[in-house]
Amino acid sequence: MEFIFETTYNQKALTTMAKGVRKTARKKRTKRSHIFGWIVIALALLLTLADIKDGIEFTANRIITLVAALVIFIVLIFEDKINGYVARKRMLPGTEKSKATFTEEGFHSETDVGKTEWNYDRVLILAETKDYFIFVFSTSHAQVYDKNNLSGGTVDEFRNFICERTGKTMTTIK
Repeated sequence: MEFIFETTYNQKALTTMAKGVRKTARKKRTKRSHIFGWIVIALALLLTLADIKDGIEFTANRIITLVAALVIFIVLIFEDKINGYVARKRMLPGTEKSKATFTEEGFHSETDVGKTEWNYDRVLILAETKDYFIFVFSTSHAQVYDKNNLSGGTVDEFRNFICERTGKTMTTIK
């Protein structure tokens, strides 16, 4: 049996990949970072409100504190999109489109830059969203495969095949 995915690594795919890594391999670290970020935002707002007596006076310190809190808030809300954007900017030219072929022995990815051979034992975590399968290899490396561009079988057949070949269970990410 052979499954083939053709995936375009656009902003949507890279955002999904970032979200997959964040919700699986980086789950504990992400939780700590989020708690810390929300505490910093709360402290910044409390400091600003504590200084207000008769009215709001915008001093340099207050403005810097509020801008820092706003930046942290934006990063917390849009972190997957930001990480996807950074990943897209760091991609080598010619790797925007990938054709991945999965066989019983392993799988390989082809881009305009070259080919990469993979063994199934290298996959740390399997995850999926509505549109993509995500293979997490480490806390900083993953690949996505577009379910809408699958040939050689159905999405369900591939899910069963890859879970069997890797010995992993599939994690669903919303």
